[in-house]
This record gives sequence, structure tokens and C-alpha cells, in this order.
Amino acid sequence: ADMAMKDSGMNLENIDRDRFGVIYGSGIGGMKTLQEQHFNFFNGLDPRKISPFFIPMMISDIAAGQISIRFGLKGPNYATTSACATASHAIADAFFLIQRGSVDLMMCGGSEAAITEISIGGFNSMKALSEWNDRYKEASRPFDKDRNGFVMGEGAGALVLEDYDHAIKRGAKIHGEIVGVGLTGDAHHITAPAPGGEGAFRSIRDAEISPDEVDFINAHGTSTELNDLNESKAIKNLFGDHAYKLVVDSTKSMTGHLLGAAGGIEAIATVMAIENSLVPPTINLTNPDPECDLNYSPHKPTKKEIKYAISNTFGFGGHNASLLFKKFEN
Repeated sequence: ADMAMKDSGMNLENIDRDRFGVIYGSGIGGMKTLQEQHFNFFNGLDPRKISPFFIPMMISDIAAGQISIRFGLKGPNYATTSACATASHAIADAFFLIQRGSVDLMMCGGSEAAITEISIGGFNSMKALSEWNDRYKEASRPFDKDRNGFVMGEGAGALVLEDYDHAIKRGAKIHGEIVGVGLTGDAHHITAPAPGGEGAFRSIRDAEISPDEVDFINAHGTSTELNDLNESKAIKNLFGDHAYKLVVDSTKSMTGHLLGAAGGIEAIATVMAIENSLVPPTINLTNPDPECDLNYSPHKPTKKEIKYAISNTFGFGGHNASLLFKKFEN
């Protein structure tokens, strides 16, 4: 958030901070804090010695609160929690608040730090993680026939969203525009995506753009068998022949899966791809799945002029979010 604020070139003294809010999410929250305090307690810690920061450090909304406190942002302030779609839902909500005129600016995105013994154990038990421990640098391999689960990552992504007129008036540096959002539910299964990517299909469609105008899709692309197959099917079903003309990629091949933070860093990657006319690669795609037969920008970046791009995130529970970004043209 601090980096995003500095990049925005904003002088907060000249901003109405009552109209500057924060929506910032986490899929799991303070798992490390919970695990440490739990272990300490059951290993004989006096209950009176439990950290007074235990609850504030654990709850998912505290990141949004900390950002608000740090910058004195007094607009709407809350967190989203929708598994892997968390940060994209935060960005979508921020977009809606600006669109309806409630605020001028929003800090939005998500953060996750869930690499702990209990988290890894839980995801491993449900067979979601790759088993390539001896080939860990190659284990995140979206759309590859040999994919066998995701690799967990940690990190955060934050964006400053601003009303167009407000940004122009203050001479803001504009990286791109968010011009549409698609939000749907699978209503199917607690972890598996809807067959044929039906929920993803509706999410991408509801971003409201003519399919032949889209140049690039930053896929959810988790490196799990069902996600990559169903997301590819959704893209082909919606875009038809144009699906083979656009470029798709998975940044998770390089970052791993950041769970609730994924939508934040992937939105940034999408906007930067538009700004630089350069699609990031999908690494480790050495043995393509015949059913995943789109152009996934394998191994190296793809130079491409991009006017419209979509960033997809789909979460356990059937939460789907698609964000539509557009090249900024003065």
C-alpha cells in the first residue's frame, strides 16, 4: 500500500480523505499468529500470557484498518474474504463505490502469508498442492499435462483506484483504466469448479465487453487439473474462434498461488502488460495438455499491443471474479 501510494504521486494534504477509502482483503488472515498462539497455549503457556495482539493480528480485516490508520483514510474501510477471489472482490467493490460517486479514491487489493505447517498440511490433505518436492522449481506448471497441484506463495498487491475526472484534475500518473467487473457463483461444490467452467464463463461474460475486443487474459491458472481445464473451456466457449487469437497467461507459474492476495498482484501484472505491450510468460509449460490448447505465452513474454485485458480469479466456495482493464489513452 505504501508503494502504491508513492507511485500515485499523491499529496495527501491536498486530498479530501473523507472520500478516500480502503477495501483490502485476506483469504485466511493471520494463520501464523493463530498457529503460534495455539501451540504456546497447549504447550503449557499461562492463559494470562496470551498476547494481547493475538486477535488484532489474526483477524483478516486488520490489514485494511492498518492502511487506513497509516494514511488517515476516512472513507469506507473494510475487508473482503472470498478465498482466492478475495483481492479481486476488493478491487470490484472499490470500483463500484467510485462508480456510484460515494468516494473519489480507494486503496484496494489483498495480502496473504499462509505458509505455515498447519496451512501446508491442510492443503496437502485435500490434494491441492503439487507433489513435486524434488522438482519444486518446475512444480507450478499451469496448463501442462503433468500438472498435479499448485505451489503456495506469499505476498501482497495494492492498487489506488481513482475517479477519472479527479485523476485528470490533479495530473495523476495513470497506468490504465478499470472499465468492467464480472462476479458470479458456481453454486456447485466447496472446492471443485463448475463443470465446463460454467461459472467462469459467466464471470468473464459479465465483464461486459465484446469478446473480439479482448487481447489478453491473465488466467486464474492454478496448475490444478480441474481449474486449468475448466478455465480453458470457459474461454473457448465464450470467445469462440477469437480464443485462439488472444493471449492467455498464468503469472502463478512464476509467483505460486497467493490465495487471497492473488487478485491484487495479478491485476497489477495485467495493467503492466497493457501499459508495456508485453504479456508475461507461463513458465514450465513443457508438455501442453491437449485439452488446454490456447496460446499461453509459454516460456517467454509475448510482445502484443493490448487494448483490453481481463484478470480472472476463482475461489473455493465457487466465488468467481473477472476484472476488465483498458489501455489509458489521453
